[in-house]
Amino acid sequence: MAKKIYDIKPPKVAQKKAVSPEHVKIKKYRPGKVAKEQPVQKIKEKHSISRRPVLIGVAIVIILIAVYLFFKLPKADIIIWPKVDTLSFKQTITADKSASSVDIANAVIPAKYFQASKTNSQDFPATGNADNVGQATGTIIIYNKVDPPESLSFKTGTHFMSDSGKLFVSLQKVVIPAATKSGSKITPGSVQIKIQAVEGGSDYNIAPASFSIPGLKGTSYYYSVYATSTSAMAGGYTGKVKKVTDDDIQGAKDVLTGKTTSDAMSAVKSQISADYVLLDNAILSNVTSASTQTKSGAVADNFTYQATVQASAVAFKKSDIDQFAKNYIISQMPNGKTLLDNTFKNNYSASSVDVSGGKATIDLDCSSGVYQNIDKNSVALSLIGENAGQINNTLNNSLGDQISKVKINFWPFWVVSAPNNQKAINIELKFQ
Repeated sequence: MAKKIYDIKPPKVAQKKAVSPEHVKIKKYRPGKVAKEQPVQKIKEKHSISRRPVLIGVAIVIILIAVYLFFKLPKADIIIWPKVDTLSFKQTITADKSASSVDIANAVIPAKYFQASKTNSQDFPATGNADNVGQATGTIIIYNKVDPPESLSFKTGTHFMSDSGKLFVSLQKVVIPAATKSGSKITPGSVQIKIQAVEGGSDYNIAPASFSIPGLKGTSYYYSVYATSTSAMAGGYTGKVKKVTDDDIQGAKDVLTGKTTSDAMSAVKSQISADYVLLDNAILSNVTSASTQTKSGAVADNFTYQATVQASAVAFKKSDIDQFAKNYIISQMPNGKTLLDNTFKNNYSASSVDVSGGKATIDLDCSSGVYQNIDKNSVALSLIGENAGQINNTLNNSLGDQISKVKINFWPFWVVSAPNNQKAINIELKFQ
């Protein structure tokens, strides 16, 4: 039988022996040198040996941290609720502008005097109604034709009657020169004067006319003394007008003084800063002037009223009265006690005030909670190394009935007693 010849060997024939890793050679390349072949197993052993110091170092650090935390981390929080007693007092004190500081012994605190003045003017309408009349006026010439000749005089207000029956009066004293006589011829003396109608109205605006003097009627002078006008009388009229009444003036005063008083009060208060206390009855106002130049009954559509008001006040600092009250409570509380600030209360009111004198008498009602002094450092020092039961006994023995409650917290969870380090013992006081 002929021998078979294969171009490609079958898989079974071509299969080679397995090569173990130990026989695989790895070449290392170094510049300028031919890489040497090293077994893979030897490389792994070398890397394992190089990691051992690192693992040992990490383990040592962890152990050191654990030891540090074990001794340094423990702490104790001791919360103490002191018993609080309330002290209340009533006291009368004086706020005086002459005082310079708080005086507990004499019950005096400083006060400050404030003052301001305001002036306002305003127009007000007249509400009264009246008839407005104009009286006609004009000029006349009086003649004196008395024989035998003599000068005549007439007083202011002498009446003259027109030929139409309208009555006028003279506005001045009248002296009429005597007539001159030459034979049987008489030349009358004359004088020119101003007259005014006795009533208002346009009816007296008469044309040129002749006038007699009613007062001379029945005497020999009636026909010898007469007057004439050469131009018409003018200025007579009637109408309705406004006039100022007493109620108008009083109403203007009430409105304007009220407004000016409010302005003066605001001006005083604006001078007082927020750290001062101004009691309601420690401010006053005074109307120094209030008037109008327009008289009651004057014909006018409106009039001007003016008023000036002065306001003054006496005030004191809140910090001063609080300081007095706190110091007074402290002076009255037992030894070994401490004032609890957040329970402090201070109420006050003025029983009497002399604003102009800068003084006020104040009724004070103050109170505050007080508790036994507790030295946190001493307490912490006394609790070093004690467990919860021992801490309670120590606090009861040292503070007794001065405390109402104690709460103890150790940390971390494995800690069962206060640390030996005083700084790790925290003492906290609570009052709620």
